[in-house]
Amino acid sequence: MSIQQASIQPDYEQLRAEIRSIVEEVIKPRAELTDREGIFPRENLTALGEAGCNGVLIPERYEGKGLDHVAFAIAAEEIGKGCPSTSLVYVMHVGAVQTIALYGNEDQKERWLKPVRSGFIGTYSTSERASGGHWWFNFSEASRDGEDYILNAEKSFTTSSGQADFYVFQTRTPGAQTPTDVSFFIVDSKLPGITPGVWEALGVRGNHSGPITYEGVRIAPKDKLGTEGQGREILESGVSPVYLIGLGSTWLGVAEAALEAATAYVKSMIHRDFNKRLADYQIIRQQLAEVKVLVESLKPWQISLANQLDKLQAQGRPQVELLLPLVEFKIQAAEVANKATKAALDVTGGYGYKKGVFERLFRDARAGIAMGPSNNIAREWIGKALVGLPLELWHEGGD
Repeated sequence: MSIQQASIQPDYEQLRAEIRSIVEEVIKPRAELTDREGIFPRENLTALGEAGCNGVLIPERYEGKGLDHVAFAIAAEEIGKGCPSTSLVYVMHVGAVQTIALYGNEDQKERWLKPVRSGFIGTYSTSERASGGHWWFNFSEASRDGEDYILNAEKSFTTSSGQADFYVFQTRTPGAQTPTDVSFFIVDSKLPGITPGVWEALGVRGNHSGPITYEGVRIAPKDKLGTEGQGREILESGVSPVYLIGLGSTWLGVAEAALEAATAYVKSMIHRDFNKRLADYQIIRQQLAEVKVLVESLKPWQISLANQLDKLQAQGRPQVELLLPLVEFKIQAAEVANKATKAALDVTGGYGYKKGVFERLFRDARAGIAMGPSNNIAREWIGKALVGLPLELWHEGGD
């Protein structure tokens, strides 16, 4: 499992500037409408795609940018500043295509990666309601009809449900005897038997992370990703690492957006009775300073983890080696986003409570706590690892 790395280190600051330009010109101006009407941010994805950003990790031979995880983390962070819904869609898309880049065969890469340059969008479809926050654990099971596979499943949260061009889909292998006997498939969203549900949520209302039903969906053997039963490896080293660095980077971006917007507001808002800005009150400054320190603590951590992922990939080592550090980063980034958006709501007072950027970011940030692995589940993993207990991901008393 390895894919070609960029031979020349990217100019990260130039990349950040390019993405920030797209965010300021295209993505950020649409954020309020995306939230208010629950619009899937296709125009934003199109703009990112035209700049090649949707193929940030796709090797150049498949018409991608061929960049690294640092570049991806920067992109997710900057997009998250402008529109968290768009960033989550982007993270799931990049993760899906990276999983194909890592585990797909040559034919699959030609068919599913090259179209990304012309606008194709992918996503993951893994979690099931029956296992709740244990999103890696499936009860659905594929069956066989001749050489083909038949998929029947009710997936609970699939970002870009009904909007993506393809789904990287996880289920139990036909005849599976254990929970870890899972397989992955690349599912064309246009196939008959796929019915997306409605996405109604408190925040990130544009990411369409709704339920989706697969009923008798026929998959040819050419779209089985990896080998039968390889799903656990794909999940742990092909899905989770890129997803977690992207997710944490998104929430870092949300925290930065809240801090920037709140700082600008308190500097401009003047109480005319005493001609004092909100920024002239010590309690206001201290709340902003606390957020600033938390945000800055995340940045070197983000880049370090992204660099470590690139090194593991270059060495052909399993990326699951970084699972718990990435989970820790996801926890902290989500917590910081929630603290930042709460502080922004506090320091802007009644204005922040009104419909607008502050209350929207506050609602969006709440998703970070619940998104798998939820912070409660993730802390349990870390605590168990600390005291030498099994994680119990697949078997009670095991793993």
